[in-house]
Amino acid sequence: MNGDAQKLSVIEKIGYSLGDLAANLVFQTLVTWIAYYYLNIYGLKPEHASLLTLIVGLVAAFAFNPIMGAIADRTKTKWGKFRPWILWTAVPLGIIALLAFRTPDFEYPGKVIYAVVTYALLLLLYAANNLPYSALSGVITGDMKERNSMSSYRFVAVMFAQFFVQVFMYNFIIKAGGGTDAAAMKIGISKVMTVLAIIGTVMLIICFLTTKERIVPKPEQKSSLKEDLSDLVKNRPWIIMLVVTTLVFITLAMKGGSYVYYFENYVDKTALTAFLEPFKNFLPTFENDTSLGLGVFNGGGILVGLIGIMISPWFTNKYGKRNVFMASLFISTLFIIFFYFFPPKSIALIFTAQILHGFFYGISTPVLWTMIADVADFSEWKNNRRATAIIFSAMMVGLKAGLSIGSSLVSWILGKYNYVANSTTAQSGTAITGTKMLVSIYPAIPFLIAVALLFLYEINKSKELQIESDLKLRR
Repeated sequence: MNGDAQKLSVIEKIGYSLGDLAANLVFQTLVTWIAYYYLNIYGLKPEHASLLTLIVGLVAAFAFNPIMGAIADRTKTKWGKFRPWILWTAVPLGIIALLAFRTPDFEYPGKVIYAVVTYALLLLLYAANNLPYSALSGVITGDMKERNSMSSYRFVAVMFAQFFVQVFMYNFIIKAGGGTDAAAMKIGISKVMTVLAIIGTVMLIICFLTTKERIVPKPEQKSSLKEDLSDLVKNRPWIIMLVVTTLVFITLAMKGGSYVYYFENYVDKTALTAFLEPFKNFLPTFENDTSLGLGVFNGGGILVGLIGIMISPWFTNKYGKRNVFMASLFISTLFIIFFYFFPPKSIALIFTAQILHGFFYGISTPVLWTMIADVADFSEWKNNRRATAIIFSAMMVGLKAGLSIGSSLVSWILGKYNYVANSTTAQSGTAITGTKMLVSIYPAIPFLIAVALLFLYEINKSKELQIESDLKLRR
């Protein structure tokens, strides 16, 4: 296939990115809201909500994804291997996302069963949709520059979904329900999820209609699941990226889940109010200055992250993905560590560090997934067989396992530092120290380990070009 045939139009890049925008309206809602929803709105007991999300989440990570990867790699239709799954799951995913955030009028045991079933179905359909979608990035083009560019479009969409969910969704739920009590919040979240489900379904259909699979395995290629798994365990870049993905999402879950405690218990309220005062005329109405500060803090990091994402292709095309990923991840980690040294009243420094962290982490964000696509190319180059989806499914295992571990570490570490939930008095000095550690030193550790591991990752700039050239000749 010649180089011109591998070029992607802006329409196709935007169309592809809409698939991740739709999926992340679900994914970011799960990461940010599922615990709050089950405890404060749905009414589950803490131990039941914890077990539900942990057990179903691990089953989804270690069962749904590998099985879905094997099925997708063996799908054969006139539309390709992966695009059909985006179409087939668009409507069911929208419906189950809506049902998972509905509160039925059941007795408590019935509510527990309903929550388990709908949450499991939601994660199953999410895997059936998002895994083939992610694998599509490895077959939509073999041109490395086009792949880098497409990934940036994709992660602009991801950041948009993240921005909406983390900054504005709470206010929309309150407004839609007409209050903050549980009954009003049930109505509000149901209305908001209905709108998101409809929008997400439409965007997934557009994604299917505007994309094309260009890299097609040779007709004579046949491989068993055993051979695919054997290729994986012999693929050192894949092993490294699996561990790196897990480490990255441990950090994201740990610091993301800790910021609310940081603002509630460490940041000085008077200094925060004074800092926010000049901006209040330009910002939506929030419940209090703590929630406003948290929203601006998260929103600022996301917005500058978009700039990092947009300039990421220039760096990766010039210096190679591995080097850019290592450098941006390392620099972003430094700004995480800085949080340990900020006094409670240093609001400007806290917000500046978050913005700079968001910028450098934004550069790394699309690189992770294009590196995984490169690992699929490496496997084909080395073994003369392509198994794109199963490679991506393993990365999804790392993502979900990392999120589960990171979220669990937040509760465990707070307990070790004697944090008292819903305390009517100020937290102890020990608990406040733990809160500060959770947004600084502890989340920096997985990032730094990931940077060290990337020194062992062999697909550097020259190897990228060699693989791309050799595969073009074969195809």
